[in-house]
Parts: sequence; C-alpha cells; structure tokens
Amino acid sequence: MIIETPSRLHVTLIDLNGRYGRIDGGVGITTRSPSLVMEAHDGHDDIQVEFPSSDIPQDTLNDYQEKIFSAADKMNEYLSLEGGYHFKLKEIFPSHSGLGSGTQLSLAVAKAILKMNHQDLPARKIAEIVGRGGTSGIGVASFESGGFIMDAGHKKSIKKDFLPSSASLASPPPVIARYDFPKDWKIILAIPHVEGKVFGDGEVNIFQKYCPIPVEEVQELTHLLFMKMMPAVLEEDLDSFGESVNSAQDIGFKKIELKLQNPFIRKLIDNLRNAGAAGVGMSSFGPTVYAVTDTNFQDILKAARDSMGDKTGEIILTAAQNEGAKIYK
Repeated sequence: MIIETPSRLHVTLIDLNGRYGRIDGGVGITTRSPSLVMEAHDGHDDIQVEFPSSDIPQDTLNDYQEKIFSAADKMNEYLSLEGGYHFKLKEIFPSHSGLGSGTQLSLAVAKAILKMNHQDLPARKIAEIVGRGGTSGIGVASFESGGFIMDAGHKKSIKKDFLPSSASLASPPPVIARYDFPKDWKIILAIPHVEGKVFGDGEVNIFQKYCPIPVEEVQELTHLLFMKMMPAVLEEDLDSFGESVNSAQDIGFKKIELKLQNPFIRKLIDNLRNAGAAGVGMSSFGPTVYAVTDTNFQDILKAARDSMGDKTGEIILTAAQNEGAKIYK
C-alpha cells in the first residue's frame, strides 16, 4: 500500500485572545508539492523505517522516526493490535519548516495501519488518536479534503491555555469553510536553511509569553479574512487575495512569528513582493516563505533564487491541491 499526502501552508492563526470563548482558529492552503509518499507493509515482528536516501539530515531522520513510531504505537493500542510494520518513505519534505510534515506523516502512518487491518476512521478521529490538530485543524483538513481551509478553533472550556499543537491535547477544531483554491494561481515556495527554527519547548514559550494578543488586532484580522481573503478565493480575485496575505503578515500572532524569525525571512518576503508576487507570506513559524502569483512566476522564481544566493535550501513551483491524501494499493 502507498499513501501520498499533500503539504500545507498555514497562513495565520486567527484568535489568540479568546474574548468570545474560543481560541486558535486557522487559515491555510493545501499544496500539491512537496509531498510525502510512503509505502507500508504489515506482517513484521517490529516497526521498521526505511528512508529514500542516506544523505537526509540527522534531525529530520530523528523527527520522522519519532513520529512514525509514536503514531504506529498509538494506533496499535487503539485497535488492540501488536503487529509490526515496514514503512518505506519514498518522498519526504523538511520537518519543522512550516509545511506540516508532522501531521501528514502521523496521519499517513495511522491510516495505513487501519487499511492494512481492513478498518477505517475519519481523519479527525485519526488525528485525535495520534495527537495531532491540537491548535490548528489545517493539516488534518488538508489530509482529508485539501483546498483552502478555515477552522473555528477551540472552546476555552476544552482548551484553556494558549499552546501550539505539539503541546496541546485538544481534538482537531471544526472546519467552518472549505473551498477549492484557484488552479491557475501558482505558488512558489522558498525554503531556506536558516538558524533559529522554532519548535518544541521554544514554541510553547512563545505562546505563553505573547498571548493573549490584543483583541483589536484579532478583530482587524478577522475582518480581513472574512471580508477580503475568503471572497477573493471564491471570486478568483488574485489581487485582493494577495493584498490580504500581505496585510495578514503584520497583524496578530503572525506579526509575532515573523518578528522572532531570522531577519533573512523578512528580506526574502520583501524581495518576492518587489518582484511582482501578488501576495507573499511566511507559513506557520517558517522558515518557508510562499508567494502567490499567476503569469509572472518566472520573475518570482528568479527573485527567490537571487535572494537565497549561497544559502542552502529549496525553491519549489507548485499549486494548490483540492483533494486530500491519496491511497494506492
């Protein structure tokens, strides 16, 4: 069995104030590439992991192995199984880079175990079992259905503290909007290898230090998302969508995320905007920067390459994916 998952861009968290009884909420876009492709086999005595090459960074190897073992153990426990599996990763994408690799990997492993044991569950239930989606529901919804997604966050009676998904035990939040993202819009991803990636305890500390966000910023961001960004997707209005992405970078928690990133990220964003991209933003805590455009994507790609210079990293031309993960038997 082979499972292919998309990646996702996390545009912004919506409400890290909570005045009206909910916190979190998120907006995101499912992307066709980079993708995770994993082959799974049962009938083994233990859990085995095989990677596509030997030159993968050690931190990525460790992160993938940890998530695979965790997801497999949790799903086995849920199903009262003791079986072993061989997971062969054919394609991967960088961990802790703002593309949602942890959720896609965990859900793919759990889904494969379900299918190999002739069972199935909805993506939200799988996410609960493996412990994903505790802050944002974008990754879970991307795995399930793809597209442009907005989720409603969590009731404060269920999730009492401001925490990232890695430290939250809350269930994935409900999706309140899901639309096909325009197929003709190109998405350029610039994924630089920079110092100071934010994850783990460092991410928890940031939530604790900077939240709650002033309610006035939450109100401004919500107005922008519901009265500009969402209609722009529906009406395929690239200029309005790009303007809303640009504006969102300087409001609420996204402003904090950018402030704490390597200064190179802000410079990269400015360069891609100056090259003519309609909208440019940082996905989640970065360091992935995304640009949305239509006809001038070659100019944006050149600007990305020129900006990256001698820095290592990847530049990817992709588009939205309006469907979820795919399973091939």
